[in-house]
Amino acid sequence: MKTLLPKEALAALTFARLRALNGVMETGSFSAAARRMDVSQATISQQVRNLEHALNAELFKRVANDMVPTKLCQDIYKTSREIEDAGERIAKTLSQHSTLEQGELRVGLGNPLPGMALIAAFQDHFPNVNVNIEMGSWGKIVQAVTEGRVDVAVLPEVPDQPRFKRRKIQSQSVVVIVHPEHPLAAQTEVSCRDLMRERLIMRTAGSSTQRVVDEAFQKAGLSPRASIVLDTRDGVLDAVAHRLGVGFMWNKGASRQDGFIQIPCREMHLERSDYVFTLRATKGTLPEVFFAFDRRGL
Repeated sequence: MKTLLPKEALAALTFARLRALNGVMETGSFSAAARRMDVSQATISQQVRNLEHALNAELFKRVANDMVPTKLCQDIYKTSREIEDAGERIAKTLSQHSTLEQGELRVGLGNPLPGMALIAAFQDHFPNVNVNIEMGSWGKIVQAVTEGRVDVAVLPEVPDQPRFKRRKIQSQSVVVIVHPEHPLAAQTEVSCRDLMRERLIMRTAGSSTQRVVDEAFQKAGLSPRASIVLDTRDGVLDAVAHRLGVGFMWNKGASRQDGFIQIPCREMHLERSDYVFTLRATKGTLPEVFFAFDRRGL
């Protein structure tokens, strides 16, 4: 048998040939290997024959309907399997790099903050990623995640359910907001009972803010009547700025600070956690990277 020089052996061991060898080793036949690799049987048999010819050695013996590997084939396989695994890792790395360079991420937000700050920091590191943002009430964004309309979202008080993967990013509480010239503006704290005398601006059902407000009044044994009901946080801010009444918001929920003053409410002081979250079944590099992204540590 002719002894191959190292360079000749390396030239013979192409990636395609080694993958064919691995496929036949692991499935036991040309046809099964072809089905697994989604190529024709002729392609697999040709790759193996070319490898045998280049190495001047027999790699498989046909016994009945099976391809039985020779001792040399078994020895080569130990390393050829490692080579294919390494190739798959390289392909995954290249795919991840391409995704982080040119990918698209869909993010759901209830309040602008802290989600916008997280997105801004994320795009500083991955400037070519296109981020599409859907904003809405707490219920709408949870539904968007559940239905797959967004890949990942940022909301307060995400349910601790098996279907969700969540990570806490900050804590905040609901506060009362009033116009700077409102009589309550000078107060350092108010109670739900104090608010019963005011024209109250409420949020629609499905709002995390409104859930906290309703809970606080219920615990105080009070039944307030809404003067205005709005479906967005910005609508509440504008209504307060135009002196239409007293509203409520998360104390870290917006970067805008004009037109209103925040006042702690005695029954709403308990801080609630904000989370970045996604469905556990969600796959993809970008959702995984955004989920784990910490803007403070990068």
